[in-house]
Amino acid sequence: MTDPIELLIQGRAHDLGGGFVVRRVLPSVKRRMVGPFIFLDHFGPMDVPSGGGMEVRPHPHIGLATVTYLFDGGIFHRDSLGFAQPIKPGDVNWMTAGRGIVHSERTEPEMRRTGFRMHGVQTWVALPKTHEEAPPAFEHVEAARLPSWQDRGAALRLIVGTYAGRTAPTTHFSPIFYVGGEFAAGAKIAVTPEHAERAIYVAEGSITIGDRVLAVGDLAALATGATVDLTAGTEGAKLMLLGGAAMDGPRHIWWNFVSSTKERIEIAKADWREGRFAMVPGDPEFIPLPDR
Repeated sequence: MTDPIELLIQGRAHDLGGGFVVRRVLPSVKRRMVGPFIFLDHFGPMDVPSGGGMEVRPHPHIGLATVTYLFDGGIFHRDSLGFAQPIKPGDVNWMTAGRGIVHSERTEPEMRRTGFRMHGVQTWVALPKTHEEAPPAFEHVEAARLPSWQDRGAALRLIVGTYAGRTAPTTHFSPIFYVGGEFAAGAKIAVTPEHAERAIYVAEGSITIGDRVLAVGDLAALATGATVDLTAGTEGAKLMLLGGAAMDGPRHIWWNFVSSTKERIEIAKADWREGRFAMVPGDPEFIPLPDR
């Protein structure tokens, strides 16, 4: 019998500053991308005390789109296009960097005052070569506009792309799917084989695929072309299903920059060092270009 899991990747701890620690899952030395997904950070679940929170100062991106999805908590997004948008659980913030954008991600003052529970996933989607230099853009999609459905004890929401006969309204540039799922204990679903590259990430609880148990921080890249059954553990689970078509060639990644060429990344590094990116209105701080 063919193993439904092609590869298993386990997230590693990474400190974003101020003690805000995430699990960094992609890119991995085992695999750089799943479909167009080139980066996955998972934060929480964590109880943030009064006075704490996220303080990611303005920083630049090129050649990608960021996708933020929350189970709990909130983040306030500001960018160099002038957008200022809070994101709440179930909503989607999709930011197309294209030829260049700058943004910050912070905790709103009221949440910082009271303390809060935080849990979510941020991914980067590499743009196809035809859109790497697209104009930067930002889109907020409320949870009510996203396709949601129940399947044998699992509550599923299509965040981006197409899956199981459904299409999300979120902007995208290549074949992709991204689904958030909250599973009751013992809930069982079949992951369809409609996309060439697929993975399952466990954000909370555990799941079983075949005879293998996956826990928090595990990302399982699935075998191509097979319908894969998964079952939530006795405590239930929160999962992300993701993938799409293979990208049109490899991508280079350095700091917050993604490109099909190393030369374009060198240009972006110089542009940020020399202050040629537009800055974020109302947020004058910035993260300097790293030494390495």
